Amino acid sequence: MKPLHKILFSIILGAGLLNAQKADLILTNGKITTMDDKNPEVQAIAIKDNKILQTGTNAQVLKLKGSSTKIIDAKGNRVIPGLFDSHLHVIRGGRFYNTELRWDGVKTLKRALEMLKEQAQRTPKGQWVRVIGGWNEYQFEEKRLPTLAEINEATGDVPAFVMYLYGKAWLNKSGLKELNISGDTPNPAQGLIEKDSNGDPTGLLVAEPNAFILYSTLAKLPELTEAEKENSTLQYMTELNRLGVTAVMDAGGGFQNFPDDYGTTDELNKQGKITVRLPYYLFAQKKGSELSDYTKWTGMVEIDDHGHNGHNEIDYHVNGGGENLVSDGADFENFLFPRPELPATMEKSMKEVVSLLVKKRWPFRIHATYNESITRFLNVIEEVNKVTPLNGLVWFFDHAETVSEENMKRIKALNGGIAVQHRMAYQGESFIHRYGKKAALASPPVKKMLEMGIPVGLGTDGTRVASYNPWVALYWITSGKTLGGTQVMAKENALDRKTALSLSTFGGYELIKDNEKGKIKKGYFADLTILDRDYFTVNQEEIKDITSKLTIVDGKVVYGDETYKNIAPASLPVLPDWSPVKYYGGYQIK
Repeated sequence: MKPLHKILFSIILGAGLLNAQKADLILTNGKITTMDDKNPEVQAIAIKDNKILQTGTNAQVLKLKGSSTKIIDAKGNRVIPGLFDSHLHVIRGGRFYNTELRWDGVKTLKRALEMLKEQAQRTPKGQWVRVIGGWNEYQFEEKRLPTLAEINEATGDVPAFVMYLYGKAWLNKSGLKELNISGDTPNPAQGLIEKDSNGDPTGLLVAEPNAFILYSTLAKLPELTEAEKENSTLQYMTELNRLGVTAVMDAGGGFQNFPDDYGTTDELNKQGKITVRLPYYLFAQKKGSELSDYTKWTGMVEIDDHGHNGHNEIDYHVNGGGENLVSDGADFENFLFPRPELPATMEKSMKEVVSLLVKKRWPFRIHATYNESITRFLNVIEEVNKVTPLNGLVWFFDHAETVSEENMKRIKALNGGIAVQHRMAYQGESFIHRYGKKAALASPPVKKMLEMGIPVGLGTDGTRVASYNPWVALYWITSGKTLGGTQVMAKENALDRKTALSLSTFGGYELIKDNEKGKIKKGYFADLTILDRDYFTVNQEEIKDITSKLTIVDGKVVYGDETYKNIAPASLPVLPDWSPVKYYGGYQIK
C-alpha cells in the first residue's frame, strides 16, 4: 500500500495535469473559417494561454471548460483568423493618428468639406488641420477633388494641409504663411511649389514624382506631446483591431528615424499595451549614408525568432531592412507622372547594402512599382547571391504592379516573395489614364504569382498612399474594382474570396516563413476576429464595410463592440481634446 503522502501527491499531480488541459477561453456558436484545409469550418474554439488548444463542435470543445474558463458566444457570426497586413505604417502612423482628420470612407465631397470646417473651428492656435491620405475623388458622389478656394473657405485662418495620396497636397493661405513659403521659395528636387501668374504660391504642392516635397512639409508641422503620442498610437491600434487586424508588418517610412522615432511604441511595448503583432523593418533615410546606417543597425540588432517560441507576448521587434534600402532605388508610384528612371549609381549603392544584409542574415524588402526597376533590382540580388548565397533568407518585393512573368520566374528562383497592396483601388483611374486599360488588367498579376508558387501577402500601405482598411483591399482583389467602381483589374484576374483571405492571413506569414500564425488550428497562436457580417456571403459592395464585433490577439480580447463590451477593454479617452478622432473616429462606415 502506497504511503499517504504519495497518494496525495498523485492526486494533486493528476488534478494539475487535468487543469493544464482546461481552456482559458472558449468561443462557441460560430461559423468559424479556420483556413486549415483539413478542417475548414468548425463551431467552437478553445484557447489556452496564447494558443489554440482545440477546435470542433460546441460539445467537443466544451469538454475543455474548467471552473475559470471564460465562454464567449459568437451568436452564429462568421469567425476568421485575425487579419495580417503585410505592409502598413503603424509606428509612424500611430504618432500622428490623433492629429489627422480622416476622409477614408467619406461618401461625398460636401461632407468632407463640412468635416474640414468643423475641425478648423475646434483646432487650437498653434496646431493644424490635417487630412493625410487614404482617400480619392472617385469615392465621392461628386467625383472631383476639392478646390483651393473651397479649402481656404472651410479653414479660414487655421493652417491646413490636405494631402492627396502621395501625389500632391494643398496648403491653405494660413499654412503658406506659417511655413514662410513665398514666391522666392525654391522648388525641391522632383517637386513643385505651384505659382500663379504673379509668381505667388497658390498652395498646391506637387510630387514630380518624388514625394519628398510632401512628407518633408509634413515633418515641419507641430507634433503631439509624448503622452498624446502614446494615446494616439493606442487609438490607431484599436482602430485596426476594430477592422479585425491582429498583426502588421511595419514597412518603416520617410522621416521615421531609428531608434529615436520608435520611442513611443518601445514604451508601449514595455507597458504591455501593444494590441497588434508588430514586426518592423528599418528604412534608410538619407542619401549617401544608407550603408553606414545599415552597418550600424545590423551591429545593434540581432535578427532571431522573436516571439515564435510560445512565450506569452506580442511580437514587437526588428524584422529586417527596407522597404527603402537606398535612395537611388526610390521607385515612386505616382501615376500622375511618368515612371522615374533610376540613376546609374543605383546598382553600386544597392549591391553594397544587399551584400551587407545577406552576410548579416537580415531579411529585406524592396519598394518596387515598375517592372523596369524590378529587373535592375533582381540583377543586383542575383549578383550578390553568387558571392554570398541567400540560402533561404527571407526577402520580398513590395507593390510590383507591373512585374513581368520573366521577372516572377527570377523571384521564384531566388525564393523571394511579393507583398501586394490595394493602391490600384485608389490610383486605378490614374493608372488607366497614363498607361491604358490593357496595362491595368493584371496590375499587379496576383493570380499568376500564386500559380507560380510565389509567396504573396496582401496589405494596404496605409495611412498615406491608401487607407489602412484591409476590407478595401479584400474588396479590390476579389472584385477588381477601384473605390469609384471602375473595373481596373480584369474579372478573370481577380481572386475568389477564400484565396484572397488567405493572403491576409497565413499567406502573409508565409512571406516571412512563419508557420505558427494565420490559421485557427491547434498549436497556432490565438489571433481571431468575429465579423459583423459574413465575408463569404455578403454582397460584393458590402465587403469594404465589414468590421469586427470582437478581436482576440495572442489569446486576449483587445476589442469588442456593444455586443461584447462587458468583456472588452474600456475605450480610452482621446487625447488631445480637439483631436478629430474624438469626433469622427477613423474609417467612415455608414
